Amino acid sequence: MSADTYTPESVSNAVRQYDGVRRKKAIGNLVKTLHIDNIDVIASYGEDAAVIQNGRSALLLAADGIWNQLMDLDPYWAGYCSILVNIHDIAAMGGRPIAMVDVLSAADDELMDKVTRGMCDAAKAFDVPVVGGHLHPDAPHNVIDVSILGIAELESVIYSTTAEPGDAIIVAIDLNGRIHPNAGMNWDSVTMKDPKLLRSQIAVMKTLGERHLLTAGKDISNPGVIGTLGMLLESSSVGGLIDLDAIPRPDLEKLGIGFEQWVRMYPGMGFVVTANQSSVESVCQLFRKVGMAAQVIGTVTNTRRLVLQKGDEKATLFNFCIEGITNISTV
Repeated sequence: MSADTYTPESVSNAVRQYDGVRRKKAIGNLVKTLHIDNIDVIASYGEDAAVIQNGRSALLLAADGIWNQLMDLDPYWAGYCSILVNIHDIAAMGGRPIAMVDVLSAADDELMDKVTRGMCDAAKAFDVPVVGGHLHPDAPHNVIDVSILGIAELESVIYSTTAEPGDAIIVAIDLNGRIHPNAGMNWDSVTMKDPKLLRSQIAVMKTLGERHLLTAGKDISNPGVIGTLGMLLESSSVGGLIDLDAIPRPDLEKLGIGFEQWVRMYPGMGFVVTANQSSVESVCQLFRKVGMAAQVIGTVTNTRRLVLQKGDEKATLFNFCIEGITNISTV
């Protein structure tokens, strides 16, 4: 299989039609119902975690539910990811994860054991405890949802709504991993790693926030690297032009997958950030120091369109003036 036959149009079609992207559309309408202003809430919808003022510090609050498809494919990995994605949400905001609670619904004890073993292994690896929650035994469905609390200094919080035209777009991914054997759209770069390395990778975003090296950032989640970037640009009311050839990737031919699959995969350990051009080298060096491939893939624009480029070919993936991914920015 050749990994070089992709075009901007083929990638646009693959990302636009991907369920990991399409399922985000329901968020905007939900926010219209739930949104309530509060003097202590600095930021909420559109961010990876809500930012709540607590004196000179910020409390960071987030929650994630695991896609039922992953629960069906591998309950252990679903449990592991329920912890992993929450820790990433706090890290993406420049914070330090403190503790988590969960709500688990399980149809049988065997599945419940697999899920909780995955949760426990991840919590130990990242040194972030699960301190309580709620259990629905003998439930008709298997569901795991986790909520997390983190902290950060107010002036060090990294938002996903503050990218500016002219900023560099940087992607950082740990390429030292594998396609998960039971979940082909997941890149597992965590289960085989030393916990010290995992914790140092998560801590990079906190360092970047404290040094004020970023203008915006998100952890790469279910929509994949390009879909996640689209969410960041939409939230910031800006656009972007990216070079597909610059996106970090493992040896795709050796793995037997195409580029269109790679950019839709959940990467295990990955972030997409924006930075002033003068900060690019410092940002990339910090990521590379902890074993993550970091590369500038494009530039933030004022067009409110995400445009993909390969050589002389271009294609518009999203036109946020017409239709968004989450539509939160229109709420």
